Amino acid sequence: MRLGLLILFGVFTAVLSLSIGALAIPLTELVPALFGRGGDIQITIMQDLRAPRTALALVIGAGLGASGAALQGYTRNPLADPGILGFSATAALGAVLALYFGYRDWIIPAALLGAGLGAGLLLAMAGRRQSATLLILAGVGIGALATALTGLLMNFAPNPWALSEIVYWLMGSLKNASFDGAVLCGVLTLTGLFLLVWIGPDLRTLSLGEETAVSLGVSMGKLRILLVFGVALCVGSGVAIAGAIGFIGLFIPHILRAIFGPDPARLIPLSALGGAGFLALADSLTRVLSANGTVMYLGILSALIGAPFFIWLAFRAARS
Repeated sequence: MRLGLLILFGVFTAVLSLSIGALAIPLTELVPALFGRGGDIQITIMQDLRAPRTALALVIGAGLGASGAALQGYTRNPLADPGILGFSATAALGAVLALYFGYRDWIIPAALLGAGLGAGLLLAMAGRRQSATLLILAGVGIGALATALTGLLMNFAPNPWALSEIVYWLMGSLKNASFDGAVLCGVLTLTGLFLLVWIGPDLRTLSLGEETAVSLGVSMGKLRILLVFGVALCVGSGVAIAGAIGFIGLFIPHILRAIFGPDPARLIPLSALGGAGFLALADSLTRVLSANGTVMYLGILSALIGAPFFIWLAFRAARS
């Protein structure tokens, strides 16, 4: 019953995302327009704008939700977030470098390269030690350095237009969604999701403690590598396409944990479903709020929703 409601939520938000916008498309015209039947305007809007945007929202949300669930399972901390390993910051740094030097067509490759380099640096800094704390500390340090370098580039932006372009990109948005971007992001995110679902049973065993997990045959080194690259693929591909979108990986797994239980092996795919539905809903809301001509960016909206939730979690943890 609860799983059915979660799936229904995802379907509802996807349909809503396809139908809502400056030109509302009735439900009876959605599927025909999607397959090239109906009015020319509806077909163009659906195939060139709405369908890629909705697909990206679902894919990116799924990657962020699953990454958050996996990291919370690995660290055994409900306050863990995909950004804690620094991949969002290193991917953003790569994209900002491309914007700074005027290579706008290289934003996606640069962001993906930044996420990959961040993953490699993280594993190198963590070394062979199996401590989750050390991995988090290394990730926080890498993220802080990447954020500082991004700020440095913004400080030395050659002109106000270049600075504004960087700032608006960092706010996160799906307004420039394309079919090619959706396919690329989908392939990378699904690969990352496969890795995260693959390690789900090991994360379940890890909840008993590291020593117990090792005694039961869990390879902590292999688990850490698969976790890092799974999260890097999910987070890096999302940042490369849509910019910085935060907090989804924090509160979606936390909400679903209260409903479905704490088992990481189960929570990872469920959080993918929940994250996909939430981001599609949030993107639909940005279009509604942008109807007066002032653009509401997706990253800003997700932070406005997620930050108060994070504060509440921290406050509750401090009182417990």
